[in-house]
Amino acid sequence: MKLAVLGASGHGKVVADTALQAGWQEVVFFDDAWPALTENGVWSVAGDSRCLMESLAEFEGVVVGIGNNRIRLAKTRELLAAGAAMPTIIHPRAVVSPLAELGAGCVVFAGAVVQVDSRLGHACIVNTHASVDHDCRLADGVHICPGTTVAGLVSIGECSWIGIGACIKQLVQVGRDVTVGAGAAVVTDIADGHTVVGVPARPV
Repeated sequence: MKLAVLGASGHGKVVADTALQAGWQEVVFFDDAWPALTENGVWSVAGDSRCLMESLAEFEGVVVGIGNNRIRLAKTRELLAAGAAMPTIIHPRAVVSPLAELGAGCVVFAGAVVQVDSRLGHACIVNTHASVDHDCRLADGVHICPGTTVAGLVSIGECSWIGIGACIKQLVQVGRDVTVGAGAAVVTDIADGHTVVGVPARPV
């Protein structure tokens, strides 16, 4: 099976490596910095976004390997509208409940856990050794960074970024476009657009 990855970034490398370990046979990168950018680690960059759109039929799947939440989600929506097949990429050493639901273009990296009855929207990232517990609701474009713990029944709004090593208490509601700083402990609800840091987490 042949996978296209849009975004020849460091994050894209991890997506590609995860895909190969999950059974994809070939990965080809596309990036809008092409033709100045021709490779991403061991992988070649075959063209830009336009080239990808023109060659969708050549690939069994496409995923967006861009770390920026808003850009990743916008590109995912464009590809879905164009009819691209956008699988979820799950590392073989991740644990994802068969009773969880993951939207198009999600990636779940090594050591991560997604528990029963959690629902993830399109283009979410559950990064290395992060944990999303039972009955959580993650909207489109959310990034759960490495080592983060999200307790049960948490909701997280569109394109929010939960920083490395942060934790979110059960039943908390996090708004859209929220940034949670590294190592923060979120114990109360957070309104849309806020950046919070510290223990307990407070707005900057």
